Amino acid sequence: MSDKAKPIEMGKFGAVYGIKGWIKVHSYTDDAQSIFEYKPLLMESKGQFQEVKIADWKRHGNGFVAKVAGFDVREEAQALVGTTLFVDASHLPVLEDDFYWRDLVGCQVKTDKGYDLGVVTEIMETGSNDVLVVKANSNDAFGQKERLIPFIDKQVISNIDLTGKLITVNWEPDF
Repeated sequence: MSDKAKPIEMGKFGAVYGIKGWIKVHSYTDDAQSIFEYKPLLMESKGQFQEVKIADWKRHGNGFVAKVAGFDVREEAQALVGTTLFVDASHLPVLEDDFYWRDLVGCQVKTDKGYDLGVVTEIMETGSNDVLVVKANSNDAFGQKERLIPFIDKQVISNIDLTGKLITVNWEPDF
């Protein structure tokens, strides 16, 4: 993994499946099965990232199960339950006219009238409109500690400048 690239969460191992070392995989990717296309997949163990080699995978119900190389019985696979799967950020495709949600974290948020609302700390996925979670500045004139701003392009989100780490919104600071 490169020194500057941060590992990005891509999914997680769930419960074991069967007796031959198969395990359920929960994917965080937009196209769920694309998690198996990322190479190498990584997992964290004792503060170090190590490669996870998927020997085989298949669709199972609404999800997926995978066979991890070297984990051949249920008891071995049990050790992987709950383990988060990562990929080195440098292995993600470059998006020409788009961005990853992670690119918005750390961006300053200002209203189109210039009021500083704070900094994006996370994005909540709600099923309808995703929401920017913005931590307000400690000297916020309206006493806000956090703002939840729906990500509605062109209506609420006026502009995104990733180079300048600035998101401009059509939003009232007292809301």
